[in-house]
Amino acid sequence: MVDTLTPLRPEADDPFVIAGVTLGSRLFIGTAGYPTQVIMRDAVAASGAEVATASIRRVSLQGHGSDTVKILKGRRFLPNTAGCETARDAIMTAELAREALDTNWIKVEVIGDRETLYPDVAELIEACRHLVDDGFVVLPYCNDDPIVCQRLADIGCAAVMPMGSLIGSGMGIANPANLELICRRMGVPVIVDAGIGTASDAVIAMELGADACLINTAVAKADDPVRMARAMRNAVQAGRDAYRAGRIPRRGRAEPSSPQLGLVGS
Repeated sequence: MVDTLTPLRPEADDPFVIAGVTLGSRLFIGTAGYPTQVIMRDAVAASGAEVATASIRRVSLQGHGSDTVKILKGRRFLPNTAGCETARDAIMTAELAREALDTNWIKVEVIGDRETLYPDVAELIEACRHLVDDGFVVLPYCNDDPIVCQRLADIGCAAVMPMGSLIGSGMGIANPANLELICRRMGVPVIVDAGIGTASDAVIAMELGADACLINTAVAKADDPVRMARAMRNAVQAGRDAYRAGRIPRRGRAEPSSPQLGLVGS
């Protein structure tokens, strides 16, 4: 039986807040690439995610038919500018989304290379600066570069969304040292976006200090998307708990967990 929409309760001493909005779930879920709309709906429900994202170009803006917005009614919808290659296109797409969907939240993507789907940093920063000035809550998809993330935060982005690895690759966290540095330095939430392939990847991202993960392909293309969505829900929470608990230091030698004193025959 699929979970119904029951928002999680954020821990009082560890709130997750974006632009003044407190979210109970630290998992954002994508809506592209599922075998059917019914499976997408059930996977989103099983994930426990309160925020669902989709390309504005794939959403019915006329309000008819079984479009994504209707199916996910009750969740916060985060449109994105996927497919845009210039700041101008991203700005126009964001403005269309705000008018059609009545939301000022936008995930900004400006792609600079079609093979790797790496962001075009110059165009991305230009688009984000314009949209922040225009009153949008801007969440930019960016590369795992601490300087780029800092610049995006400095111009007023509500969060930064560095890539774990190439979009849809399932390679996991390719550069954990950079990601940990970004998480440590940022004064805004860090949401790991792209490259997560399975639950253990999400755990690692959260253990490094990320505030949340955005996951699409790993769920949508799994053999059982609903079960994988549930696994991701648990993984994000487990990783956050482990990060807050603090791991033991790595050692190059064994250290017994039980004392040597008091052994029989000693």
